Amino acid sequence: MAVNVPGVIVMVVFYLLVLGTGIWASFKSKKKQKKTGATGMEMVLLGNRSINWVVGVFTMTATWVGGATIVGTVEMMYTPSMGLTWTMIMLISNSSSFIIEALFFAKPMRERRFVTMLDPFNIKYGKVMTAVMSLASLCCDVTWLPSTLTGLGGTMSVVLDLPFSVCIWISAAVAITYTLLGGLYSVAYTDVIQVVLLFVGMSICVPFVMTSPHTLDISQTLMNNTLHAPWIGQPEMKKIWIMADDFLFFALGLLGYQWVHQRILSSSSTTTAKTASFVAFFNVLVFGIPVILLGAAVSSTDWNQTTYGSPSPYERGQAAMVLPIALEHLTPPFISIIGIGCMAAAVMSSADSALLSASSIFTSNIYKNILRPQASDGEIQWVIRAAVVVVGVVGTSLTSLKNSIVTFWFLGSEVAYVVIFPQLVCVLFLNISNSYGAIMGVVVGLVLRLLSGHPSLGLEPVLHFPGCTLEDGVYVQYAPVKTISMLSTIATILLFSYLASVLFNKGVLPEKWDVFKVKAQHSPVPLSPVGGTMEVEGNKEMSNEEEKQL
Repeated sequence: MAVNVPGVIVMVVFYLLVLGTGIWASFKSKKKQKKTGATGMEMVLLGNRSINWVVGVFTMTATWVGGATIVGTVEMMYTPSMGLTWTMIMLISNSSSFIIEALFFAKPMRERRFVTMLDPFNIKYGKVMTAVMSLASLCCDVTWLPSTLTGLGGTMSVVLDLPFSVCIWISAAVAITYTLLGGLYSVAYTDVIQVVLLFVGMSICVPFVMTSPHTLDISQTLMNNTLHAPWIGQPEMKKIWIMADDFLFFALGLLGYQWVHQRILSSSSTTTAKTASFVAFFNVLVFGIPVILLGAAVSSTDWNQTTYGSPSPYERGQAAMVLPIALEHLTPPFISIIGIGCMAAAVMSSADSALLSASSIFTSNIYKNILRPQASDGEIQWVIRAAVVVVGVVGTSLTSLKNSIVTFWFLGSEVAYVVIFPQLVCVLFLNISNSYGAIMGVVVGLVLRLLSGHPSLGLEPVLHFPGCTLEDGVYVQYAPVKTISMLSTIATILLFSYLASVLFNKGVLPEKWDVFKVKAQHSPVPLSPVGGTMEVEGNKEMSNEEEKQL
């Protein structure tokens, strides 16, 4: 099969449009910086906190509605054990994270003018815990990147007949280039173009797939086992706790990602941030509709009557690539090319967010706060650029593993949900927490989650919670193990923080053993704005105002 030349030409046009927008935004960013006198780091990472609500809505929507979301959701719809049931759980819970962010996190994080979500860790816990949490956050971003790029690479290689690696590296190179040039401004304004392209492309492709002569009426296959398992999924009562677990996992897990908070912190005001979050909640649900319809259509297709032939993609183990297969075999060539274009737009909108998120964490929380606090603004900007390139290369290299998109997606989200989210809640809202409790929380949460078993990692459960049964030679946990692990992290943080505080403040343990200086926390010390007078290193330094409070 020869390379699809018209398709390649269309893709070049799409890429040039996105790249041109990114370059234009970079000039806009530099002009804004000269006018306002903002620092380079503030401008690159947060757009000088001047993003209006319209652009904010687009960039929040585009970041979540990416390649992993589209291709992964269609795969989820097509997988018999998941189907519509699990897809709806995922869509509603993921969109709900924007509401939770707006109601609980936007105000405290913006009022303290954090640069990243990990700034409160540096203020309250010091360098050690900040380094630990930074590594966890980098892990989430690096695994997010291949999950979204894999969706695009598979789609382009199927429809355009280009090598998988070539498709991925070209797309990554474009995203890296405009992120390097303009930082958050380029990312935000290219998101506007990408959301528009995605909406138009999906609107065009869905009718062709659904009206294909080889696709049955999806209302007839919703609950009937015809050509494929019913696409409603398997909503069994025994899985009710798993469903609840997944709902909380998706709703709260996203709050462990830096890119979510980065959009809030870059908004021009708290009201703007909240407004953008509420609108993004509805947008994500709207974008989920065509994806569900695509999943239902591919589940209702007689593949034997198409040029793809028998057996079906699911039986061949190609469920992860069912969307590009459908575009190739169920739509006219020019329609499939449009579908590829909208996929490319969606992928880059998520890839650039992961790049900027990871570079923000490394530059602000590791390099500037830990390695070189005296670094100049110019040096910091070069570090940001280097971090973008390194994260892009490492994340893109992971796509060579060719794992399921859902696998990469879940691995990153597990760390965000079990480790980062509970730590963020404690450091922001619970004054009793300290470094001892935080470190023990990381250990207990991760160990408990691994001992509970993880099919994606090939780990058999060591801890058998109530309802754990042996099915087809594999143990299945019907308890909400992810949420149990997350709540155990919070409980461990509070318990060990309290014990450490009592043991040192009561003199049970000598003060010289108190390496994290929790004795200084015997009275609650509020978190101050970053760049203010209180930047605590190991909880040793406080402002004069706080000393008066004590």
